[in-house]
Amino acid sequence: MATAAFDTPKLKSYPVIPLVQAGAMSHLKPFVAAAPIQKAIGFPEQLVDDWQDKAIAKMGELLGKYRSLQVYMDACVHCGACSDKCHYFLGTGDPKNMPVARQDLMRKVYRRYFTFAGKYFPKLVGAVDLTREVLDEWYSYFNQCSECRRCSVFCPYGIDTAEVTMAAREIMDSVGMGQKYSNEIIGKVHRIGNNLGIPGPALENTLEGLEEDTKEDTGLDIKFPLNVKGAEVLLITPSADFFSEPHVESLIGYAKVFHAAGISWTLSSHASEAGNFGMFIGNYEQMRAISLRVREAALELGVKRIVVGECGHAWRVAYSFWNTLIGPFDYLDPRYPVPQHICELTDDLIQRGALQFDKEANDSRIITFHDSCNVARASRMGNLPGGQFVIPRRIITSVANHFHDMAPQTIHESTFCCGGGGGLLTDDLLELRVKGALPRMEALKGVVDEHGVNFMATICAICKAQFTKVLPYYGFNMSMVGGVHQLVSKAIRLGDK
Repeated sequence: MATAAFDTPKLKSYPVIPLVQAGAMSHLKPFVAAAPIQKAIGFPEQLVDDWQDKAIAKMGELLGKYRSLQVYMDACVHCGACSDKCHYFLGTGDPKNMPVARQDLMRKVYRRYFTFAGKYFPKLVGAVDLTREVLDEWYSYFNQCSECRRCSVFCPYGIDTAEVTMAAREIMDSVGMGQKYSNEIIGKVHRIGNNLGIPGPALENTLEGLEEDTKEDTGLDIKFPLNVKGAEVLLITPSADFFSEPHVESLIGYAKVFHAAGISWTLSSHASEAGNFGMFIGNYEQMRAISLRVREAALELGVKRIVVGECGHAWRVAYSFWNTLIGPFDYLDPRYPVPQHICELTDDLIQRGALQFDKEANDSRIITFHDSCNVARASRMGNLPGGQFVIPRRIITSVANHFHDMAPQTIHESTFCCGGGGGLLTDDLLELRVKGALPRMEALKGVVDEHGVNFMATICAICKAQFTKVLPYYGFNMSMVGGVHQLVSKAIRLGDK
């Protein structure tokens, strides 16, 4: 299906809050999941007959289960602090892409059914019935939120729009109105083991090909092992790393790090995916079922530690949820953190002098770094506050001579989303993705103009895929995005171990 034509926003030299354009994105919504997709992951195959009663009941269940959700429904005072913080509002001008307005889509329904005033005096408190029109509006605008949590950084009450979005998506799934892109991917993981549906034999063949290519490039037998029992490290990485560009360059970088440090490692065909779209749809059971594959693989292979590759939301799930989803980890070596990010592992080796680099190998690149949302605002790295900001940059400056950060208000915890996260990396939503990338593209333009930056490193598979797609819309070369370990791969000194 061809993507409808749309205009790409113009890049400006400084941020501008757009004029409000009511309904500017009301036409956009992702494809609804077909019956087989829904059935495969245990959701109703189509919108159920009594969907309204079931949706309200599900909302009540979530309000009881997650105290935070009710706090978010009750606490907002409409101060407006979040209104200009969402990249989708800044790129589209649609007021319902303001975080407060997106929350209000649910808040109005919450007040109608779960508050005294809303039940008896609905018009006085802005309460509304959950009609089919309201449900359709939910489906459109809660699928225009990437769950990046930038708005929560600026909210004086800490209201987390991502949690509201997750709850709305879980309610919609429960009545048979799921999103095709995310739910189809979840089904592939349950059935095959990864988001892309790569079966075990194809994965094995791909890794063998990488070994051949890497030997041709380096002259060394650098292994990409699969299902090796007794290896020290189980690497859980996004399936895009197995063949997509530029993702595969980071996988090659991981392999070179393990080779240079003499660390035995393995991938698993059973758990060949770091990503976990169960989080995007707000469903704990789906998130746990996907995560359990990691535990099962680690126990089957008898590894001593689990390392997570360059994937933003995968790291959030691992860092924030694995302990309750698939813990305890008493079968792993207690000397290492659980989980451990590949950047933590590489940085530790660098700090101990276990890796050596020729920084000049990256001299053709003038580098900046994009902080991925789920790493920046939902996790840490290392044993220092802000380690998730320090460690990737420390690796970059260890392997390259030319690095420049983007504007301070666009990095670290204030980083802008790539525009494709949260289960929105689908061409059904290309207009949203392009327009949502505007704030990051403007920040990138700043360092391109001032410092001649020609490479933007990031540690997220979704960010890499999103930027590869949207950079040309803004006049940039699609090849200027890549991974931190792509830079490591270029500069690392190798020898037989």
